[in-house]
Amino acid sequence: MPASCPALSPKPSYILSPGAMAVFSFVAATLLAASSGAPTPIYFLYQQSMHLSSLAVTVVFAVYAFSLLAAMLTVGRLSDHVGRKPVILASLLANLIAMAIFAIASSLEHLILARAVQGVAVGTGVAALGATILDTERTHGALLNSIFVFLGLLIGTLVSALLVTFAPNPLHLVYEVLLAGTAILVALLWLMPETAPRKPGAWPSLRPQVGAPRQSRALLLRLTPANVATWAFGGFFLSLMPALVTTTLHAASPLIGGLVVASLTATATAVIAPLRNQPPRRLVLAGTAALVIGVAISLAGIGEGSAAILLAGAVIAGVGFGANFSGTLRSLLPTAEPHQRAGLLAVYYLQSYLAFSLPTLAAGLTVPRIGLATTAYIYGAVVIALSLGSLAVALIAARARR
Repeated sequence: MPASCPALSPKPSYILSPGAMAVFSFVAATLLAASSGAPTPIYFLYQQSMHLSSLAVTVVFAVYAFSLLAAMLTVGRLSDHVGRKPVILASLLANLIAMAIFAIASSLEHLILARAVQGVAVGTGVAALGATILDTERTHGALLNSIFVFLGLLIGTLVSALLVTFAPNPLHLVYEVLLAGTAILVALLWLMPETAPRKPGAWPSLRPQVGAPRQSRALLLRLTPANVATWAFGGFFLSLMPALVTTTLHAASPLIGGLVVASLTATATAVIAPLRNQPPRRLVLAGTAALVIGVAISLAGIGEGSAAILLAGAVIAGVGFGANFSGTLRSLLPTAEPHQRAGLLAVYYLQSYLAFSLPTLAAGLTVPRIGLATTAYIYGAVVIALSLGSLAVALIAARARR
């Protein structure tokens, strides 16, 4: 056996245990997700201070999704060949750069550049950190991978809203805090063990490969309407909801918009663990139904000008988001062979992030013509229609099976 084999390599005294690497990876992945959620409560302040339109805000939001997808599709498998730590380091350094640009941002160009770099950081890091969690935590690795995105978005939006409301320097302080947290993780990474040996094929792994296995395509097609509806609603919430709360509900404090967004991600995080033993098909059906109810109540809250009703709708929609996310992945992944799962996940995330960004861009184009509230009603109606169509298809398929 080669001397470089991890099993026989001497372990330096300053290297921590694989368990520490699991904790580090979960914290780092959560911080990356928190960094991506931090701008949400500040978008309306950007609109006021930089004189931006709703379309400009959605462009900033969509740039993040597109750069994240580009990174996932190119460097998503690189850590399998060069090791986890180099890819994680590159991701954290990119996040440092993004936070530094946000911290000095004074124009739309700065925001677009920061979001583009941030998308690369998250798209690069999520794959490597998620794989590291699975390398080092076999019992709860899948559960930790399911919740860190929602948990990070919750922390990012909530902390950002609190700092914007109660702390000085509202446009920059949260990024300085996240920059410091990222710098600490960069320093700690040197103490962490490598969990994946090097192997050849690094350059070929950078070639984008997207394709669902043949046996997974029918199920993926059936799940597509509900999945698109779920991620499209999430994209609208994370980009335009704070502005909608401020203008439609006349809420002067950015904290209200931050709390509404945080309620969506909080409930999405909270439901994944308790529902993990439920059948995936039941999760998708229940999640889609909860999304319909939550969106309808949210639209009623906008119409009534009630933050309480809007908050209740966000909570119910969050239950739908978490249940749908978990149920869809648990339905799809068993249909693929082990060597096909990466390709299937690539297709799933490509579909999800396109739904996350493209409808939001369309909403940004519509707002100047018909207004934010009317745009929200039309957007919500489309989400409800897609969800109801998905429920109808699922119930017909279930009756046919019986």
